[in-house]
Amino acid sequence: MKVTIFTDGAARGNPDGPGGYGAVVQYVDAKGTLHEREYSAGYKKTTNNRMELMAAIAGLEALTKPCEVELISDSKYLVDAFNQHWIDGWLKRDWKNSANKPVKNIDLWKRLLEAKKQHKVRFIWVKGHDGHPENERCDKLATSAADGQDLLDDVAL
Repeated sequence: MKVTIFTDGAARGNPDGPGGYGAVVQYVDAKGTLHEREYSAGYKKTTNNRMELMAAIAGLEALTKPCEVELISDSKYLVDAFNQHWIDGWLKRDWKNSANKPVKNIDLWKRLLEAKKQHKVRFIWVKGHDGHPENERCDKLATSAADGQDLLDDVAL
């Protein structure tokens, strides 16, 4: 099955403020009907990059069987980690970056790798806040979640 996942993350007062993520998962069934689900959550204190990763994780973890996925994000941090093969280097260097410093957000990178394991995922970058309808929708989900009530604790911070 072919699936498209649109994602975005937001943080107010990055890196010490509330944040949220939004993901929209779309697929077309055999009858040609478009199906969509939205995912979002807000956190008390987090970073924009953590929320970008959480959006991708939420979208991929929502899939119940192996899929061919186009994951569309405005986060160069997320997209370049895979398309520029940064993640391969981090794994080879035991989660150290090219400057031999620990990679940030290791907990979420590991969770993302686990979530994408059974899928064929292609990461696509789009410019944020540039009128892309689904990216704008994900931004609204993320910012609404960040501004919402009952915010979660980001346990890594």
